[in-house]
Amino acid sequence: MLNKIVPSLEEAVAGVADGATLLIGGFGASGVPTELLQALLETGARELTVVNNNAGNGEQGLSQLIRAGRVRKVICSFARSSNPKKPNAAAFGEWYAAGRIDLEVVPQGTLAERLRAAGAGMGPFFTPTAYGTRLAQGKETRSIDGRGYVLEDPLPGDVAFVKAQYGDSAGNLTYRYASRNFGPVMCMAARLTVAQVDQVAPLGELAPEQIMTPGIFVQRIVECPNEYQ
Repeated sequence: MLNKIVPSLEEAVAGVADGATLLIGGFGASGVPTELLQALLETGARELTVVNNNAGNGEQGLSQLIRAGRVRKVICSFARSSNPKKPNAAAFGEWYAAGRIDLEVVPQGTLAERLRAAGAGMGPFFTPTAYGTRLAQGKETRSIDGRGYVLEDPLPGDVAFVKAQYGDSAGNLTYRYASRNFGPVMCMAARLTVAQVDQVAPLGELAPEQIMTPGIFVQRIVECPNEYQ
């Protein structure tokens, strides 16, 4: 059997190239793979395109990467942090105002569907979301049965970082409550998926009906215990 568990965060993030498109799980502060992001910071990878629900939330994780100048572009639904007055949390706003980082705003449901389409091997799709707004500028639009639609492209990633509650050596994952968020579709949409898990479960212990991301979509697992165990 394949054993996808790696012994350290350094090995978990190894090989993330400059210019990579990085899919980062998380919804606000829930389910953010903070330890993986901090380990990536140590590698020196730069010119990254980051896909996330937020453009950094809190003082750790993505905000640290932005503050260090490692991110070229952010694709997200919410560019403003919920606590922008904290030093690192305001990193994106400062860099964007200075013209040092690009931003692509995508409605949250469209973001999830673009990721899902990439993971399912689908092509572009039409959605009514954002039709008639500035977010639709430059995109193909069409009226179907009297309703306006915008054509959106799939959103694949080179690497996905996600956080799960349990994972086994085959790569199967289960998530804790809202920490699931974008994890399953990001795992599908990336060429390489790295999952930090609260606890490694023995192979066969996770009930099949409880597995939310099958191991076929995960290449590396690293254990990072936390207070919820």
